[in-house]
Amino acid sequence: MARKLTGTVVIATHNKGKLREMQELLAPRGLTAVSAGELNLPEPEETGATFAENARIKAESAAKSANLPAIADDSGICVEALDGAPGIYSARWGGPEKDFGAAMQKVEAGLRERDAFEPDQRHAWFISALCIAWPDGHVEEFEGRVDGALVWPPRGTAGFGYDPMFLPDGHERTFGEMTSEEKHGLPPRGLGLSHRARAFIMLEQACLA
Repeated sequence: MARKLTGTVVIATHNKGKLREMQELLAPRGLTAVSAGELNLPEPEETGATFAENARIKAESAAKSANLPAIADDSGICVEALDGAPGIYSARWGGPEKDFGAAMQKVEAGLRERDAFEPDQRHAWFISALCIAWPDGHVEEFEGRVDGALVWPPRGTAGFGYDPMFLPDGHERTFGEMTSEEKHGLPPRGLGLSHRARAFIMLEQACLA
């Protein structure tokens, strides 16, 4: 049986966009959320081979350092024509400056090299792996996915990362053109559309209900 999460939780990220989304997801659930940045927690080296492994590394590090339950997300975009890249290296493709404009251009260049111009040649998916770790070593893990196609040029300035070039299946606007409520708002107000929202719905059912 999953362990319930109560009280104060550390959001184990120094990424402002990811922090904002996690705070919006947690706020209505009666939890007090503090970030790893606010607590000056160290950023562990992400040495995992999967999103789930990296999420666990971050959550366990924060839980141990803060002596509080910690929730971490490791997420990224996988492009079928690029053999799943950038995948777990999605953030690193933005370089030290986290320049996702350059990262999106790198993805587009890779697609053009493979003559991938049509929507069915530009299939991609976002993955979000969530891990909650407690100081005693207990962990709970969840993973969400949303599929879509990549557009060029990027559209919209909302969201962060690769959002402006990602068009989710069944929609006419990219994540970069959607409000936060449209992208990751949870039912009944929202659709729970994003990868992070889908993982969070599973987390909520297991650990917050």
